[in-house]
Amino acid sequence: MSEPKTPAMFELVLISREDDVENVSDALVELDALSVSVEDADADTPAEQALFGEPGMPAPKGGWQRSVLRALYPDEASATDAATLLLAQDWASDVHVQAIQAVPEQDWVRLTQSQFAPVEITETFWIVPSWHEAPAQAEQIMRLDPGLAFGTGTHPTTRMCLRWIARHADLAPGWNRVLDYGCGSGILAIGAALFGARDVDAVDIDPAAVTSSHANAAANNVTLTVGLPDKAKGTYPLVLANILATPLKLLAPLLCNHLAAGGHLVLAGILERQADELKAAYEPWLKLEVSDSEEGWILMTAQRN
Repeated sequence: MSEPKTPAMFELVLISREDDVENVSDALVELDALSVSVEDADADTPAEQALFGEPGMPAPKGGWQRSVLRALYPDEASATDAATLLLAQDWASDVHVQAIQAVPEQDWVRLTQSQFAPVEITETFWIVPSWHEAPAQAEQIMRLDPGLAFGTGTHPTTRMCLRWIARHADLAPGWNRVLDYGCGSGILAIGAALFGARDVDAVDIDPAAVTSSHANAAANNVTLTVGLPDKAKGTYPLVLANILATPLKLLAPLLCNHLAAGGHLVLAGILERQADELKAAYEPWLKLEVSDSEEGWILMTAQRN
């Protein structure tokens, strides 16, 4: 009997100028890409450029004048959604889609597993894939495998959110309701529940995220109320949203209306240079501040008086 074939993956192919390559790469990871690669758009032509200098010397440039970025997605719809969200960003006007195409079948499970190891959030809080042993120093672990929804702890925005939760665990007795808006894999909601939060609502516009969050909550023996955004009702002492800057600005009235008096708002998916935009968007309701940064990304938080 022949083994069942692994479903084909889809590749989103983009072309970008040098100055945007890092932002595009980070955004693709944020938008649930399973992998991202960058190559010279002018390779094998007279315009081809060498990226690296002499051996042992630093690269003379951070990227090619025109770069092709290839992002791998589990299905065509995910690749299309990622392209749509990416091109909606105000800084992405010079980014262009070249193709969304099926890629040859491979052993994607083995390939993906080889790329994921335990992720340190704090010295004692780790995210551990199911095929790994927990590090000896881990006092709190979250079991999470890469899947169809964003959030495995490898991206700086996710790590910063989880780090904030872990470092504010003393507030957990007051987290009698928590909202994770745009939950993806459910990773932030699960993190809050592991540190003692109760009645945690995890919502997302993507049905795949709802399915993923249910499964990941069960794997960690925590209970979440998971559903589409209309599941979010009333106010919460803790509201988490790890999305991207543009939707976070549009969601400012909604997220602030869900924040209880004295509650904490935690936002991620924001580049350092976008801090002032977010502060201005939330100023009618809250005073946002930068509370963490990593690899060009920032965490912004506020507390309602």
